[in-house]
Amino acid sequence: MAPIDSFRRSLKRKNYSSQTVKTYMHIVTHFIQWLTVPLASVTHDAVGAYVDDLQRRHLAPKTITNYLQTVRLFLDYCINEEGIVMNNPVTKIAIRLPKLLPRHLKDDQVTSLLAVITKVRDRAMFMVMLRCGLRVEEVARLTTDAVEYQRRQLFVAKGKGAKDRMVYVSDDACAALVTYLEKRSSKTRSLFVVEKGPLKGQPISVRGIQKRIEYYARKSGVAASCHSLRHTMATQLLNADAPLSSIQDLLGHSHITTTQRYCRVANLKVQRDYHLAMEVVMQRMQALEDDEDLRDHRRARSTRVLSISKGRNPEKEVLHEKQKE
Repeated sequence: MAPIDSFRRSLKRKNYSSQTVKTYMHIVTHFIQWLTVPLASVTHDAVGAYVDDLQRRHLAPKTITNYLQTVRLFLDYCINEEGIVMNNPVTKIAIRLPKLLPRHLKDDQVTSLLAVITKVRDRAMFMVMLRCGLRVEEVARLTTDAVEYQRRQLFVAKGKGAKDRMVYVSDDACAALVTYLEKRSSKTRSLFVVEKGPLKGQPISVRGIQKRIEYYARKSGVAASCHSLRHTMATQLLNADAPLSSIQDLLGHSHITTTQRYCRVANLKVQRDYHLAMEVVMQRMQALEDDEDLRDHRRARSTRVLSISKGRNPEKEVLHEKQKE
């Protein structure tokens, strides 16, 4: 069996999602087809030339990084599992990635977008993304028994990294789901299904959901995507002073550093913190100024008392000096 086929089987045994396996196999196949030497003869220079070729194709730095990470994983597999004698030439990913801010929608943009989503199924789908922070793949895999309406909870099975988690459903999202289920006629367990055409009643695909948000983005004039709805939910919660750890759990992030990116875009929270802190600073400065004025007053009073005690009248002396002039 060729290494690429056994690598595919290895990924499936490790319970990688079908989409991840498909993506990895596409990258590995592309790399092997690009090579002009046997796999065991790949060097650092060859990897560098591969990166140069990807850059000439105008691939984004993040995409190139994903390619290299996948190639490194594949070569590690070949060395450790297939017994290919070589040193893995992809030892360090040295491509500098731009630190882009998560893109979220402003409140008025959310209002404009929701105003054009009148189809019952679509409104329920995108309200779940906006209020629960689900990824598009997670929405496509939802089942009818995933929602606990009385508890306002939604069970996300096998999210990113094959992790389960529980999220919570707002009143407006729950109402949108109830309205959709009252009109839904399919008997399949999948929550969101295709409503027209030869695939009617079948689970809606990830690409199908993405096409719907692209349609509504054009109609509303709002630059929205499925992932921007997820970012919007996180930013809104942070602006409402929700703890970062709670947002991490709701989004299903493995590391808090991933969630901390939203601190850079939660401008309302930063603005509030700034003004509250600045009020304290100004109060302290005012207190110092008041203390300085009080000390000046005391010094002047002490000087006057001292002069009187020596038989001098500062006020008469000032008047006498004016008369001389």
